[in-house]
Amino acid sequence: MSFNGTSVGLDVHALSVVAHAVDETGRVERARLCPDHGEILDWLHRLRGPVRAAYEAEPTGFGLARALAAAQIDCVVAAPSKLIRPAGDRVKTDARDAVHLTRLLRLGEVTAVTVPEVEVEAVRDLVRAREDARADLMRVRHRLSKLLLRQGRVYSGGHAWNGVHETWLRRERFDDSHTTAASITTSTPSFQRPQRGTGSTNRSSRSRPHRGGLIRSTGWAACAASRP
Repeated sequence: MSFNGTSVGLDVHALSVVAHAVDETGRVERARLCPDHGEILDWLHRLRGPVRAAYEAEPTGFGLARALAAAQIDCVVAAPSKLIRPAGDRVKTDARDAVHLTRLLRLGEVTAVTVPEVEVEAVRDLVRAREDARADLMRVRHRLSKLLLRQGRVYSGGHAWNGVHETWLRRERFDDSHTTAASITTSTPSFQRPQRGTGSTNRSSRSRPHRGGLIRSTGWAACAASRP
């Protein structure tokens, strides 16, 4: 469904946000902003309402969408794979992406992804972190096993990667110092298992809110310093 208010396309990156807005009269507003939620909200509030914004689902996450929703600004997080691209248009810039997103939003042709609850996203992050840690652990163990095999060292004491195996491994010595260094470097993390989460979070370690509950990114200072 087409939108008759001010449509805003946001091309969001870690250190910059390119914004392109078009209202119902065709008036265009452009801005290059820092990825500070407060700065983005200030700019959007200056536009002629009602305002609907959109940005692509990218590694920057859903924090901006939640901030806009809290400020009662309609925001759509677009599925990148569902965005219609003009045939032959191979030139991609931040400004062109913002313009294209604005056009699709105005025509009602943006397919949205679901913005998860904060708790749901936190659980997903924990699951991903554990899966990544386990995969990293298996790769380290594989490299160490291959290193030992190349040196003719085969463990025959039963199950590997337990305390007995670790003791055996630490007793192994190599004639060449480089091989010894490689063994130490590789074996150090090979017995470390991913820790299970306790389900509780130390509040003192959480990011402190900024400007009405918004979170300040560490990259914003660099962004602000780079602007004229």
